[in-house]
Amino acid sequence: MIQFFSKEEGDQIIAAIRRAERCSSGEIRVHLEANCKGEIVEAAKRTFKVLKMHRTQARNGVLFFLAPERKEFAIIGDDGIDQVVPDDFWNDVRDILQTHFRQKNYIKGLVSSIDKVGEKLKDFFPYDTDDENELPDEISYGNGENS
Repeated sequence: MIQFFSKEEGDQIIAAIRRAERCSSGEIRVHLEANCKGEIVEAAKRTFKVLKMHRTQARNGVLFFLAPERKEFAIIGDDGIDQVVPDDFWNDVRDILQTHFRQKNYIKGLVSSIDKVGEKLKDFFPYDTDDENELPDEISYGNGENS
């Protein structure tokens, strides 16, 4: 298993996920993949399915897929999001990650990006008091088997 974040850093990321999910009914996951094979977006799409992110009621899951060894990432939104948002919806989130990652500010980049996703999704998928947390908030890890 890849060990990229300390426990404290992981806790910061999980707190950001929970904060973002309080703004929206969207579901956010962060996944780190060691030994990622193939094209990053395709690996992220496969992982999205392995994590069962396509099974949310509103199809509004978001995956931050990181391949630290390759210094690459992908942001994948489910069909429910893609059907209602503009084509450039993810660009500013991508830009936040790129800027911070280039400066090796991984935690700040992820936390800022997750916060931004929560803000953006609340317009399309507002939080309701009866919303359920459909997916785990914990960071998931892979070893290249699904990528």
